[in-house]
Amino acid sequence: MTPAINLLKREKIAHAVRSYVHDAHAESYGSEAVEKLGLHPAQVFKTLLASTDTHELLVAIVPVAGQLDLKALAEAAGCRKCEMATAEAAQRATGYLVGGISPLGQKKRLRTFLDASAQSLPTLHVSAGRRGLEVELAPADLLRLTAGTYALIGKPR
Repeated sequence: MTPAINLLKREKIAHAVRSYVHDAHAESYGSEAVEKLGLHPAQVFKTLLASTDTHELLVAIVPVAGQLDLKALAEAAGCRKCEMATAEAAQRATGYLVGGISPLGQKKRLRTFLDASAQSLPTLHVSAGRRGLEVELAPADLLRLTAGTYALIGKPR
């Protein structure tokens, strides 16, 4: 089990784990999950890491059908500017590999922002901590476990 799944079990959070065979040549990890699991793109969220102008790492969780608005994330975080974190920094801070970074069970507690579009969903899917492994849970549970907040940080592609 991954740290994300272990956390959900330890906290007795209702969840469902879904797996698929990851294709190493897939262009998008999130789109691959949507396709292989037959999920609606608005319910599948990707976990991205951004770095602020003061080098603080932030977790941004946005629908795979869209993209992260770095300017909106900076505003939500109360900083001047954000840019995508390097893969190395993301992997070091979370303990997960890119493509399998879960917002749950990360090595370091980072400020977390969940796109406000998740508020209207009964459940959403995020990485369970490994490529080809997704977990479904309620957005409120995700926020509680990450000490996260809703923010308008997603935008359409």
